Amino acid sequence: MKVISIFNQKGGVGKTTTVVNLAAYLGNKKKKTLVIDLDPQANSTSGLGIDKHSLESSLYDALLGEEVNILETSAKNVYLLPSNSDLSGFEIEAVNIENRESLLKNILEKTEDYDYVIIDCPPSLGLLSINALVASDSVLIPIQTEYYALEGVSQLVQTIELIKQSLNPNLEVEGVLISMFDGRNNLSLDVVEEVKKYFKDKVFKTVIPRNIRLAEAPSHGLSILDYDPNSKGGLAYKKLANEIIKNNK
Repeated sequence: MKVISIFNQKGGVGKTTTVVNLAAYLGNKKKKTLVIDLDPQANSTSGLGIDKHSLESSLYDALLGEEVNILETSAKNVYLLPSNSDLSGFEIEAVNIENRESLLKNILEKTEDYDYVIIDCPPSLGLLSINALVASDSVLIPIQTEYYALEGVSQLVQTIELIKQSLNPNLEVEGVLISMFDGRNNLSLDVVEEVKKYFKDKVFKTVIPRNIRLAEAPSHGLSILDYDPNSKGGLAYKKLANEIIKNNK
């Protein structure tokens, strides 16, 4: 079982888009995949067609020791540990819990085996994200091609190193994903060069383009695989899934 956190403390970098679509293409490749929605905004839950307002139980309940309720989604071979706004109270609730950084890891140790677990982290460096990093084998960092793309990345790398030293010595960077790329824009090309200088061979060959079909798919509760697989975005996420499977052989 490979556990990958999709993490960047900056919002709007294509994090949830990557979670939903990567999971869909991994599932389509006959890889049994679990998505864990660790973001109180619960966009991965909605993006996989689950109504976050009508959940009987959620990840919040699981983190506080109740039975895990994993849902089957409409995406082939993709399962979901869903979230809702209850999760925003977790950091306060968890103050007096022993080993609170390892609650998610403990949940995963009790679940059945999956080929891949993809965790959608919140855009912050709080206790929820720490739980994700402690439970993960690796981190996938999406970076948008914009002026402030690398701002905060050094802090993110420091956080990963800190977790590695103190709580999870096996944590690695799975790769850096260039997202929302517009090849007609000189700034996008400059940002790609900067990212490659900083992360070197850790940058995925796959680049996710800015694509209207990718933006539309979540409003239908569908991945791009089920919404428009032949769009530029669909083909890019198919390529990313293939790249990750190849890298993890």
